[in-house]
Amino acid sequence: MSRKSAVNVAVLTLLAAVVILAFLTGSTTEFAGSDATATQLLEDTGVEPWFSPMVELGSGELEAGMFAIQAAIGGTILGYCIGVLRSRQRTATETPA
Repeated sequence: MSRKSAVNVAVLTLLAAVVILAFLTGSTTEFAGSDATATQLLEDTGVEPWFSPMVELGSGELEAGMFAIQAAIGGTILGYCIGVLRSRQRTATETPA
């Protein structure tokens, strides 16, 4: 077995051990995101919101869908920009002087 294969096997074994350990020591508490925790903390201390949302979305599924669309658009733009930069760099190095 080559060194590269041994490293791959070790990393996969470590990853599997972490996942199994996480399931075996599973938490019984409910997960709350940082936004909800921060909002609750601020409301408990008496802080008033500066503004209200322009549009109230009807459900959590709609909010999740809007977030997914936003992430897809952002990822597409980022991928396009990286592709343009790579192609510019590639053509600059391949162009004979």
